[in-house]
Amino acid sequence: MSTSTSTQTGARRLPKWATAFGPQIIAALVVGVALGLLAKYTGHTAKTPNALGDTLKTIGSSYVSLLQTAVVPLIFTAVVSSIANLRQVSNAARLAWNTLLWFAITAFVSVLIGIGLGVVFQPGASTGITQEAKYTGKTGDWWAFLTGLFPKNFLGLGASSTVADGGAVTTSVSFNVLQILVIAIAVGVAALKVGAKAEPFLNLNASALAVIQKVLWWIIRIAPLGTVGLIGNAVAVYGWDTIGALGKFTGAIYVGLVLVLFVLYPVLVKSHGLSVKQYFSGVWPAVQLAFVSRSSIGTLPLTQRVTERNLGVPSGYASFAVPLGATTKMDGCAAIYPAVAAIFVAQFFGINLDFSQYLLIVLVSVLGSAATAGTTGAVVMLTLTLSTLGLPLAGVGLLLAIDPILDMGRTAVNVAGQALVPTIVAKRQGILDEALYNAPRHGDPFNDESSAESAPEASSAEAHDGELAASR
Repeated sequence: MSTSTSTQTGARRLPKWATAFGPQIIAALVVGVALGLLAKYTGHTAKTPNALGDTLKTIGSSYVSLLQTAVVPLIFTAVVSSIANLRQVSNAARLAWNTLLWFAITAFVSVLIGIGLGVVFQPGASTGITQEAKYTGKTGDWWAFLTGLFPKNFLGLGASSTVADGGAVTTSVSFNVLQILVIAIAVGVAALKVGAKAEPFLNLNASALAVIQKVLWWIIRIAPLGTVGLIGNAVAVYGWDTIGALGKFTGAIYVGLVLVLFVLYPVLVKSHGLSVKQYFSGVWPAVQLAFVSRSSIGTLPLTQRVTERNLGVPSGYASFAVPLGATTKMDGCAAIYPAVAAIFVAQFFGINLDFSQYLLIVLVSVLGSAATAGTTGAVVMLTLTLSTLGLPLAGVGLLLAIDPILDMGRTAVNVAGQALVPTIVAKRQGILDEALYNAPRHGDPFNDESSAESAPEASSAEAHDGELAASR
């Protein structure tokens, strides 16, 4: 008895902030910036790295690799399960339609904010930057989008080989998120059509998804370590000099992201009779992870978890809407960024845009998110926008240097929107668990998945505290 008491007393010595996910991420950001600056001012560059810079790069890239490793099985099993789970949701067709409609509405308002900021800030005027870089990568277009729908193999995987100067051959494997999505949708729909004979397969898929989510839980819990490497490497390589050279453009992008995240989204939340504070406290763990990982797909399991367990969206609907949003709902990458960037390129090259071209920016931004799925996101979205407007693609090269810094904020806004739309739709359809949405969180809305399974009724402060205690 005394041993048990002593153990419990020892366990309580750590303050709550030391074991909470949010403060750990914030602390990691501070440490990452400090180590990044130290590496930069001790001589680290991309061409002449030092030990500290290399260590930060290795930590960051290793963490991203861990996230990417789980992407293919996660998307496949999550989408198949989401389609199967729609059987348990009434008015499934109406929910799907409303989800897509609100995706379009928020994208429309976001791109209008981006255009307004581009006109007001004039980010491409008088930059003093010479045209030094040419973008030679693949440009986004609708034909490439349509042909990319057809998988080349079951998992949508591809491989490429490069030969180094010394003759060594390096082979890398890539995957196309859009093709995986198509395959998973086809398999899920086929399983529903087969009926009872497909139940063993759907049960196996659900079990596989649970295992994958547990592995991803472990990966997510070491996110603070990955944050140190990712942020430290970004600061060590780019520093603040590159941001300063394109300061007006960077400022316009982040002002737009702030307006969408802290003005547009709260207005939508409040207009539906929900608490803005509860929305942010619920979604914030996913936003933090998205900011440092720069991956909506990598953040998907956490986004879905907070949407269900913090915001009160039913699991059957959330498991459909959140994975769909992770590949198509991108207010940061596909709305704000291409709008401001297109105006920047036009101003940089002295090209005047007319009203019809601004309308094209809106059209491409609202309808073009799907063309970025499985690719380099904002870069392809930007090249698609520039191609549609007939603007010089060479302008993309000017923005590539600061893209990692911009991508952090863009991805955070993407993920916040991916959780917002299911919450709004669930509220409008009368299926939102408002008791769970409004439950006190005591500053730590991040909970262990295993705890949730043992306490599904977690709609009170006591339930949340019990889950946290069980996970430690």
